Amino acid sequence: MPERNTVLRSMHDVGLAAWFGGSLMGAVGLNGAAKGHSDSWRDNARIASVGWAKWTPVNAAAIGAHLVGTSGLLAANASRVATQQGVAASTLAKTVLTGAALAATAYARMLGKKIELASSMDPQDAEEAAGSFDTGKAERRLSYAQWLVPAVTGGLLILGALHGEQQRPAEQARGMWQRARDLSPHMPSGDHWYWYHQGA
Repeated sequence: MPERNTVLRSMHDVGLAAWFGGSLMGAVGLNGAAKGHSDSWRDNARIASVGWAKWTPVNAAAIGAHLVGTSGLLAANASRVATQQGVAASTLAKTVLTGAALAATAYARMLGKKIELASSMDPQDAEEAAGSFDTGKAERRLSYAQWLVPAVTGGLLILGALHGEQQRPAEQARGMWQRARDLSPHMPSGDHWYWYHQGA
């Protein structure tokens, strides 16, 4: 019987769910509420900045939990990655998307800090921001980055569902047989193994 990895899987799934859900709620709810709060750009930006700043430590913990869970599951399933056809490709895709999500999250936070500085009640902070970067350009880029995070993490959720399907006994048997046939072309066809999927 395969070994259970309940703790690692929970860290992987709950961390990713919080990462995706928090970024989507922020882009839709927090930003939307802040924009309609006042006629003043500075007031609206300050409200959004405070909200994102409060979410950042929770988001960091969620990302950390997800990465620990991902690393642990990868180690636990290393043999499947090496021997089951299709698993290595989906794992590579997931790794690339994870890197993209991390980069988008870090970039959004960097831009968010700039907007936070520009909208600060401290005149010195606002003056420093005005002289160091284009606030309008930073805000436009931030709006794209904050939507990119839920888009990419949503893709990770889809790949997680694919990985779950690939762990079904019939999928494992068929994938490993296909990998073996690729390495040894003279092996017979694995079509007669299809009865496995009836019990998966």
